[in-house]
Amino acid sequence: MLSRPRKIGVFDSGVGGLTVYKELLELLPDESFLYLGDTARVPYGIRSPETICKYSLQNCLFLLEKGAELIVVACNTATASALPYLQSELKVPVLGVIEPGVRTALATTRSKRVGVIATETTIRSGVYAEALKARDANLVCVSQATSLFVPLVEEGVMSEAILFPIFDHYLKIFARENVDTLILGCTHYPILKPHLQCYLGDGIALVDSARATAETVKDYLAGFSEKKPILVKETPLLFVTDAPERISRIAEKILGGRRLRIEKIEV
Repeated sequence: MLSRPRKIGVFDSGVGGLTVYKELLELLPDESFLYLGDTARVPYGIRSPETICKYSLQNCLFLLEKGAELIVVACNTATASALPYLQSELKVPVLGVIEPGVRTALATTRSKRVGVIATETTIRSGVYAEALKARDANLVCVSQATSLFVPLVEEGVMSEAILFPIFDHYLKIFARENVDTLILGCTHYPILKPHLQCYLGDGIALVDSARATAETVKDYLAGFSEKKPILVKETPLLFVTDAPERISRIAEKILGGRRLRIEKIEV
């Protein structure tokens, strides 16, 4: 029987996974977390599945070396391309972000017309459409790759004068297709959520998987009868593979001004 994980590792290709990390910190304040942002190799969405598997395994091995006993893949692209591979290669539990988002979208939609925006690799994999249709064969899924969104977030571009013309390029399809629920299929995208909601209007509900993923982790931990002692709360520790100063500024905004410890490493 597996023992209860004592430390939880979280990784993403960059800062987007901090939206998941933030929800984990808030929902599970007595747990011990490590975060790795692979900022030297972001974005993953333009990489081949083989490369994504390679990078993801390297990230996991680093977190395991630091004591992680449960891995959360806080990256939709890595979840889509590498989750089964990681689960087969590693001896610790590995959870992804796609299934929680799918469950939330199914509970939200009224018309059974659901849109998905994500990186090119995630969209090409068809993982969201397959997961949605597997649960409701009558559901219509409209998918759109939005490759420019990740660089915008990584660079901290939040001006609507810049964002809205880019939204015009990618998002008009969802009004034409009458979707009522849109899955933000990349953990970078919730950072754009206020701007996306303003652009799309109240007729389309936005679903991000951050909170749902945190709840999935909480439910998983609740399955252990063994209780974990409450630890002294630590300053969140973030590892990055490049540009720690830039990441520090963005991370503090995402995490609501929390004090952070950031360390540059190689994987």
